[in-house]
Amino acid sequence: MLEVLDTVRDFFIAFLFFYPLFMAYLWMIGAVYYYWRRERGRPSYRNEPKLPHYPGVSLVVPCFNEGAHLVETIEALARQTYPNFEIIAVNDGSSDETGTTLDALAAEYECLRVVHFTGNQGKAMGLRMAAMVSPHEFLVCIDGDALLDPHATTWIMSHFINGPRVGAVTGNPRIRTRSTLLGRVQVGEFSAIIGMIKRAQRIYGRVFTVSGVVSGFRKSALHQVGYWGLDKVTEDIDISWKLQINHWDIRFEPNALCWILMPETLRGLWKQRVRWAQGGYEVLLHNLPRMFRWKVRRMWPVVLEFLVAMAWSYSMLAVAVLWLLGCFLPLPEYLALPSMIPDWPGVVLGLTCLLQFAVSLTIDARYEGGLGRYYYWMIWYPLAFWLISLFSSIVGLPRAIFKRRGRRATWVSPDRGIAGENAGEGS
Repeated sequence: MLEVLDTVRDFFIAFLFFYPLFMAYLWMIGAVYYYWRRERGRPSYRNEPKLPHYPGVSLVVPCFNEGAHLVETIEALARQTYPNFEIIAVNDGSSDETGTTLDALAAEYECLRVVHFTGNQGKAMGLRMAAMVSPHEFLVCIDGDALLDPHATTWIMSHFINGPRVGAVTGNPRIRTRSTLLGRVQVGEFSAIIGMIKRAQRIYGRVFTVSGVVSGFRKSALHQVGYWGLDKVTEDIDISWKLQINHWDIRFEPNALCWILMPETLRGLWKQRVRWAQGGYEVLLHNLPRMFRWKVRRMWPVVLEFLVAMAWSYSMLAVAVLWLLGCFLPLPEYLALPSMIPDWPGVVLGLTCLLQFAVSLTIDARYEGGLGRYYYWMIWYPLAFWLISLFSSIVGLPRAIFKRRGRRATWVSPDRGIAGENAGEGS
């Protein structure tokens, strides 16, 4: 019996080490293959493709207390090179100057329409309302503090025109808050983790989520799946799973750039990551029963990846608790664990992490120059972001399980980094 328990303990220790190592190399191989097949040799993002026709597009901006950023956001949308678009901004019961700013902008830009909610209804309801009032089949949705590259709409639309089963296209968010260490590290994270995972997941056909900050949608696909869920804290994960379960394809367009603000404080980053984790669990729990059907087998790699990541987080927590107990109490031999201080496995994981960042920043260099200078900040990523992601994943699950069903997910004002705060003060 003791031998069996020793084997179980050794298995968990090996799992903690080999799982992140395996996923890192899986993502690197997938991203390099994606780049080699679909990005290498393509024109620059500034040289957008010539489309056979240009159907109408609604550029959608749901807003809650975005008064400090809306002028530059709308100006960027108005500079789109796509020839046939309108802008729909939804003011979701903001308590700041968002409403008056949007009304003033609507008087300046004929292509801008504004919808006002009297109360905070949540981002999902704002997106739904924009889809209802839009006369067009296609939507490109961005956040109220984001700056869409002038060529992005054309790149996104190229997928809808060439793919009748394309339900959504996720763009390439780029960080513009780089005032602190957390901000600089996120520049690498969005390339090495988010961009790399999207490329790798496209290889096996399904993505975990579109980027809520910049994505295009086919309205008939949204209508079929019932639009964005009103009770999910991450409406982007929810709509991604709905579309793919109903056999709509989601593509990644790295040339569709969008410059975004991100948290630059530990508190802001923690709240954001807990929300992301909770949202992922909510969608998983909601859809898990239907995942056993053969018709949705292409979602199985995404579900398996998420479940194993969850198991790894809680295994890590269990090992850490046992290690702490072992520091103060005598434990049975089969529960005795090696030191949590990184030894050669930690060195291997650290070097793999740096290799992953090197590969991803090399791939992304075609979309943003000067990324190499952020590589040296990446050495802090395992310490800062792995721990935050680990604990946010652990906290997110009980929040998703015990959340009251059907409760509307509404807005909170996010941390937009020091650069974002300064932008607000100056406007």
